[in-house]
Order: sequence, then structure tokens, then C-alpha cells
Amino acid sequence: MKSPLRLPARLYRQFDADPARTTPAESYRGWHAVDVELAPAHTALVVMHAWDCGAPSAHPGWWRAVEYLPRAERILTEVFPPLLAAVRASPLPVFHVVGGRDYYSHLPGHQRAVALAGGRRAPPAITIDPTHRKLRQLRVAEGSPGAHNLADIYAGHARLDFAPQARPVGNEGVAEDGEQLAGLCRAHGVNHLVYVGFALNWCLLMSPGGMVDLSRHGCLCSTIAEATTAVENRETAADEREKAQALWRVAVEFGFVFALADFLRAITPAPRRRSASRPPVGGSRPSSPRSSLFSVPSVIAEKPSPS
Repeated sequence: MKSPLRLPARLYRQFDADPARTTPAESYRGWHAVDVELAPAHTALVVMHAWDCGAPSAHPGWWRAVEYLPRAERILTEVFPPLLAAVRASPLPVFHVVGGRDYYSHLPGHQRAVALAGGRRAPPAITIDPTHRKLRQLRVAEGSPGAHNLADIYAGHARLDFAPQARPVGNEGVAEDGEQLAGLCRAHGVNHLVYVGFALNWCLLMSPGGMVDLSRHGCLCSTIAEATTAVENRETAADEREKAQALWRVAVEFGFVFALADFLRAITPAPRRRSASRPPVGGSRPSSPRSSLFSVPSVIAEKPSPS
């Protein structure tokens, strides 16, 4: 049996509300750090909807409608390469969750996932009436993504593909829905999924193969704070408040929130010591400081327990 991986994580103490207060939830104890053990034989990294969306100049309407794309590009460039390299060098498997157009069915990892799920099961479609169609058109025009952006969005989706930094390697499992991902989990003995990709409060949560799906199969679903972002709006984007809420939701409902530095440290083998040598001259060995959990949003901070 492989040794457990030990690292700090964050949970949100969603207790104890005080009915005597005007706002009972203000007495919740809030974010705090806990020490956890992960079983390498039962834990996997899930890379979900990490897409190559092209340059803003190629599909400007897509970039106008999806405000998080610049943040996703930075994460793909700065976070994904060291994270995926470290996980691939560790005992943890990497799974991929895909969607949109078919850019993956030729991959052996997807064919394996289809076989494990017993074939694709498309849900029966509901009947669409003219009123329903008009309501959807109204939402597109006056809500999201804006009718004037549709042509660019369709053009972008027509060339959708894995981002270069997130392309599957070898026989890594590739799932397009919850049944296929659950099949991969069963085949590998995995019961704890650590999700990264885009976006935490949207696809990673609700799309096929997301946290809602896999939690129904009994999996713990966690995330790495720096390896994802969220869909924001005009009122929340500057402080990434929707990301803060999404991280809270993961911590309360689905699993744990890890810091990138802590996760990398836990899965990377420590360098072999030459000998049990004495402490360095001038004092004892310094202890490794626990990394701060988030470089985003500032609202996620450890909150002292109410007296």
C-alpha cells in the first residue's frame, strides 16, 4: 500500500448559527485549516473543460461573452504545466472531462471510458414548443451571451480542442459525462476527485461529469484554488467574489479546498537525504511554513471563532 499523502486543506465551519442575532449566520466559525490524508490509490486529478479558445482577435464575441478567459489562459500557462507534470510523476491518475464538439472520440482513453460505462446513454429530449423557443431567444438576446456574440461563439466551438497544456497523455481516461467518469473511478478504485479547470461555479459544478454528478456516485470532490476560476459578473469580477462563493460551496458540500503549493509538496517525493546529519550550523532546521491558501479572493480568510 502506498503511503498516504499528508497536506493541509481548508474547510468552512458552517456552524453554529445564533438565532438570537439579527443575522444568525454571522456566528458561523468560517474558514479554517485542517490536516488531511489522501490515499494515492483512491485519489485522481480531474482536468475539466480546459480548452483552447483561440485568441481574442479570432473570436472577439466569445471573449466578450466569457469574461474569465484571460484568467483561464493565465492558469493554463502558469499553473497547469507544473501541476500536471507533478501529478503524472506521482501515483495519482489523471482523468479528463470533455464537452462541446467531438475532439476526443478517437482517443484510447475515451474509448476505454465508453466501454466502462456500457456505451453512451443520451437522455431523452423534451418537446420544444414555440413559446419555449421564444423564451430561449429572449434569454440569449437580453441575458447571455448576447445575440451579436453568437456567430463568434459558434465559430469558436467549431474548432474547440484541448488546450495544449491540458492534452491527455497516453491512455489517460477521457469522459464526456458522469457515467463514464464514474466508470473510470471504479476501474481505478478512485473515490476522491480533485477537480481543476473551468469554471468552478459552472461546468465543474453542474456540467456532465462535474461535482454534482460524481458526488451522486459517492465521490468526494475537491479542488485546487489556484488551478480554477469562476464565471464572474460586473458586480463581482474585481474581487472574484463568485470564485469565493464557489470555493465555499466545495468546502461545505463536496470536499476540500487545497492550495497549489501544498498539493505539489504532498505529491512530490522529498529529496533523499544523504544521512541523518546534524542541524545546520547556527541553529535547528527551519520548519517549512504552511503556504497561504489563496492568492484570490481576500474574503476567504481564517475567521476567529466567536467568543
